[in-house]
Amino acid sequence: MRTKLHVHHPNQTGSSRSQAVMFIVLLGVVSLFADMNYEGGRSLSGQYLNLLGASAFALSLAAGLGEFLGYGLRFFSGILVDKTKSYWFMMFTGYGIQLCALPALALTGDWRWAVALLLLERIAKAFRKPAGDAVLAYASFSTGRGFGFGLHEAMDQIGAFLGPALLSVLLFFNKDGAGLGGLRTGLFLLFIPAVAALLALTVARHFFPHPDQFELPVKTPVIGTKGISRGLWFVIIAAGFLAAGITDFPLIAFHLNKTGDFPAAAIPMLYAGSMAVDAAAALLLGKLYDKIGYPALLFLFVVEIFTAPLVFLGGTTAIVAGMALWGISMGTQESVLKAVIADHSSKDYRGRAFGLFQTVFGTFWFAGSALLGWLYGLSVLALVVVSVSLQGIALVLSLAAGTVLKKTEG
Repeated sequence: MRTKLHVHHPNQTGSSRSQAVMFIVLLGVVSLFADMNYEGGRSLSGQYLNLLGASAFALSLAAGLGEFLGYGLRFFSGILVDKTKSYWFMMFTGYGIQLCALPALALTGDWRWAVALLLLERIAKAFRKPAGDAVLAYASFSTGRGFGFGLHEAMDQIGAFLGPALLSVLLFFNKDGAGLGGLRTGLFLLFIPAVAALLALTVARHFFPHPDQFELPVKTPVIGTKGISRGLWFVIIAAGFLAAGITDFPLIAFHLNKTGDFPAAAIPMLYAGSMAVDAAAALLLGKLYDKIGYPALLFLFVVEIFTAPLVFLGGTTAIVAGMALWGISMGTQESVLKAVIADHSSKDYRGRAFGLFQTVFGTFWFAGSALLGWLYGLSVLALVVVSVSLQGIALVLSLAAGTVLKKTEG
C-alpha cells in the first residue's frame, strides 16, 4: 500500500503554541515525579531481587515478561482510548496503580511476590501509556513533534535522574547500606513522589480537559493493522530488533553487583547518570529531528551496537561510556522514534498507532531479554555477540525504512 503521508509542521497550529508548551510542561512535571518513583525503584530492583534469592535467569525473564506485558497490552489500550477518548480516566487509573506497585516491594520478603509487583507496575503502565502518548502528540502538533516529545522526555528524565541519585545518597548514609533494610527504606520512600505525580496530573486535567483540541483535523491515512504503510512497518520492525538486543538495566545491575566492578551503593548513581544523558539526548535529538527529519533517528540504531560490549566486557571507564550510550538510546527512543510514529499516523487512530508499535516493540523486547538472560548464564561473550548482531539487523532495517518512507512521501 503506497500512500502519500502528511507530516505535521510546527506552523500548523490548532491552539496557541504557548498553551501547548504549558500543557507539555505540566505533563512533564507529572512524568518527573512519576519517574522519581519507578525509575528509582527500577534502580534498586535488581539488587533487591538478588538479595531475595532470585537467579539471573529469573530476573531477566521477569524483566522481559514485564516489558512484554507493558508493551504488548498497549495495542488494546490504544484501541480503547481511540474509541472512548477517555484520556484522563486511563491516565489516572494507570498512574495510580503503577506508582504504588514499586513502593509496595518494601512490604514483601519473597522474590516471587516482588516479581508479581514488578509485572503489575508494567501492566498499569500499558493501560495508561497510549493515552499519554496521544495527548502529547496532539500538543506537539503546534510545537514540532521532536521538540514536544523531546521536552517531555527531558523533564521525565530529570525525575529519572533524581530518583536513583537520591536513593544512592540514602544508601550511602543508611546504617543498613545496600542491604535488605536499606533497600526497603528506599523503596518505601517512593510513595512521596507518587503522591506528587498524581497531584500534578490533577492540575493538568483541570486546566486542559480536552487535549485533543490542540490538533487541527488533517487528511492523513487511517492507520491500523491493515492500513499501516510499508515504510512505517519497516520502522516498527527495526525498532523491534533494536529492543531485542537491548540489555535491561536490572541485568546490568545484577552483573555489576556480581562482578564487583562498582560498589553496590554506587549502582543507582550510574543509572542516574545515564538518565541525565537520556534527558539531554531527547531534547537535542528531538530538535534535530524537527530540522532534518528521519535521518536523526538513525543515530539511535548506531549507538546501540556499542552498548553491550562496553558494559559487559570493559573496565570501569568502558562501563560508564556504555551506560552513557544506553542513556542516549533511551532518550532517542522516547523522543525521535515517537515523533516518527506521530508524524506518520492520523489523529483518530493515534492511540492505535502507538499501541501497535509498542506491542511489536514489547514482544521483541521480551524474547530478547529472555534470550540474553539465558546467554548470560552460559557466557557473557555470547550475550554480547548476540546483542550486537540484533542491533546490526536493526540498523540495516532502519536504513531500508528511510528509503521506503522517502519514496512513499515523494
